[in-house]
Amino acid sequence: MRLASTVDARLHVVLSDRSVDVTDALGLRPGAGGPLLAFLDDGGSIAELQALDLDAWPSQPLDVGRLAAPIARPGKVVGAPVNYRDHQAEMGEQRTIADYGVFLKASSSVIGPAEQIRLPYLDVRTDHEGELGVVIGRTASRVPAERALAHVFGYAPVLDITVRSGEDRSTRKSFDTFTPFGPWVTTADEVPDPGALDLRCWVDGELRQHASTADLLYDVAELIAYTSHVMTLHPGDIIATGTPAGVGPIAAGQRVTVEIEGLGRLDVGVTDDGAIAYADRPGPR
Repeated sequence: MRLASTVDARLHVVLSDRSVDVTDALGLRPGAGGPLLAFLDDGGSIAELQALDLDAWPSQPLDVGRLAAPIARPGKVVGAPVNYRDHQAEMGEQRTIADYGVFLKASSSVIGPAEQIRLPYLDVRTDHEGELGVVIGRTASRVPAERALAHVFGYAPVLDITVRSGEDRSTRKSFDTFTPFGPWVTTADEVPDPGALDLRCWVDGELRQHASTADLLYDVAELIAYTSHVMTLHPGDIIATGTPAGVGPIAAGQRVTVEIEGLGRLDVGVTDDGAIAYADRPGPR
């Protein structure tokens, strides 16, 4: 099942080129996190969704232009640095996620497919990083890898946008608009093996990244096991699983697209409205 949130805070089941609004059927009262997070916070499950009689509710043409981030304000966004061997080689890194551990991105950096990446600086490179996003469905604390996938609600494409400056990862990756996410969440029952998905990322139609999630150093189960050893994962939390080789700069006026096999295609624009010189950022120097 594919679940999309709209800009008016309604939850839709996506059926090909149509959608069914199930907000009222599920009795949802969305907060700032959106309707899907409200569903998960209330203990909602894939089984509950499967029990819905979608024929009893009217469908409508799918309007991609009205889609919001499936979860607008997750409790946390966890990132996995250097989690593909080819990206390690590309960056000239000596270490991987096994050495770095995970990092956190601000939940306020999440945007949906109808929004734009906003470049913060006029004179510092900002890069795209296409990734598989994992949405947690059940609370996970110190979960072993062999049971980890039972805690996954679903999957979606995600972009981890990154400024190439000297600050730590959480700062460079947490600017507003730096976590495009969507266009919808595909429930875990529709993804037999998250370790066998084709991932592609384009900038203005130029293919820059192409890999399989089979090449992850820490696969989804291992990432959940490792992360839940450090911090409790709650329903609606997102894990961005890392990016393969092909990372490159983006510029105002471009479009960035990430597509993952069976999970949909996330396409966002780029703007430099409000961008400043790096030397003009707040604070003493």
